[in-house]
Amino acid sequence: MNTIDIRTVDVVQYIQPLREGGSLPAIVKADDEFLYVLKFRGAGQGKKVLISELIGGELARSIGLKVPELVFMNLDDSFNKTEPDEEIQDLLKFSVGLNLGLHFLSEAIMYDPLVSIADGMTASKVVLLDSIISNIDRTAKNTNLLNWKKELWLIDHGASFYFHHNWKQWRNHLERTFPIIKDHVLLERADKLPQAAKEITLHMTHEKINEIITKIPEDWLIDESEDLSPNDMRAAYIEFIHSRLSKIDELVKEAEDAR
Repeated sequence: MNTIDIRTVDVVQYIQPLREGGSLPAIVKADDEFLYVLKFRGAGQGKKVLISELIGGELARSIGLKVPELVFMNLDDSFNKTEPDEEIQDLLKFSVGLNLGLHFLSEAIMYDPLVSIADGMTASKVVLLDSIISNIDRTAKNTNLLNWKKELWLIDHGASFYFHHNWKQWRNHLERTFPIIKDHVLLERADKLPQAAKEITLHMTHEKINEIITKIPEDWLIDESEDLSPNDMRAAYIEFIHSRLSKIDELVKEAEDAR
């Protein structure tokens, strides 16, 4: 079993904001000379989006889907001092510390349901992954998919695990399925759902889930407004993912019915 190695790099240059993203992610250069799309801890829903991005991306990778490399990115307080745009200046100021980056795929094109590439097995895996992580944001309006070098790549899982925006009620989500799957951009092409479910249960093991959850930086889990400790939150993410996997047949049926 491949172990997860998430590198930590330092941001050395802020290049440009990506205005199409609601939370103003940016293209930045790191000290390893590569370009990344940086997701900021100081944006809208903050560190919870970074947690969703990390778990969703690494779970996708575990089942053989293509995801740009995820890295932890240190941002120091020098960038906000030279930024003229006040909105971006505030974002940089509130994001000093550890953020999350995705390797920038140069010349990738946004997935277009009418012309883009997506085989049935891959589409089925993506549909079931999004049912498992409760990703509400992979629709025709906002696909969060790229075609790069004739392959389908997944980006932006920040809208997943939405139960963590209300920790007091999180257990209410354990028994739910995911009816919003009817709006999934790949549903029409997902014609191998039972086979995909077998692949997912084979590779999304208890050990792999635990390994991914242990990678969440402690700092991202500290919230003084919540009663739950970081360890409680880690346990909740693990329990939630297992509850979804235990209902994989229901999720398959729900998606097949929606097709």
